[in-house]
Amino acid sequence: MVSVDLNSDLGEGFGAYSCGDDEAMLAIVTSANVACGLHAGDPEIMAKAFATARERGVAIGAHPGFPDLWGFGRRRIPFSTGEIERLVAYQIGAAAALAAYAGHRITYVKSHGALGNLAAEDRAVADAVARAVKAVDPGLALLAIALSEQVTAGEAAGLSVHQEIFADRGYTEEGQLIARGKPGAMISDPEDAAGRVVEMVTEGIVITASGKRLPTKVHSICVHGDSSHAVAMARHVRKALEQAGVRLAAFA
Repeated sequence: MVSVDLNSDLGEGFGAYSCGDDEAMLAIVTSANVACGLHAGDPEIMAKAFATARERGVAIGAHPGFPDLWGFGRRRIPFSTGEIERLVAYQIGAAAALAAYAGHRITYVKSHGALGNLAAEDRAVADAVARAVKAVDPGLALLAIALSEQVTAGEAAGLSVHQEIFADRGYTEEGQLIARGKPGAMISDPEDAAGRVVEMVTEGIVITASGKRLPTKVHSICVHGDSSHAVAMARHVRKALEQAGVRLAAFA
């Protein structure tokens, strides 16, 4: 039986500002990538997300990004690779501490937003992220964008690497995510997304905007938690996978 993880980016509110429906998503997903306080999140939100994930039996990971609350971590900031390495290590430490406080344990790291996209295409940045993960805890896995430099860097660092695809994002002909704001970047129809995900998981492929099929390992599927249709999208994707005979389980 094919088995795959279903993850979502959660804990992305800040102070009095909420973002997404973590309670609903944690009843659907098998892994939660929790913001670490720089692009979103704070100690209160992190502790609550980790505690709820523990109660629901959901695996948890650190979701480090650029220190960019105004831009939600989606703007590229020209840090050096050394600075990126330390920023990632800092955020992993925060996640590990709050997870322990909540009685849970992080088992992986997934880069957020602009940092993740940059690491997907720039090997030096990908190496910096991998070094940070390994330095803090070499037992942590790396959740990496499929067919990207993140995969190569993580494997070179000796980390356990799990490749993810995206239910709600379109792909370029090279197999990378179409930049937000460009045509085809976002997939908002839950039925379309679910059908596409089942194909990618069962066939081990990424489907590009033109329909080209690029072979890849698929260990996890991401449904972004910050959109208005996130919960409906996650429910449709999970239901479609289960109906196709795919087992949903955390990769970690």
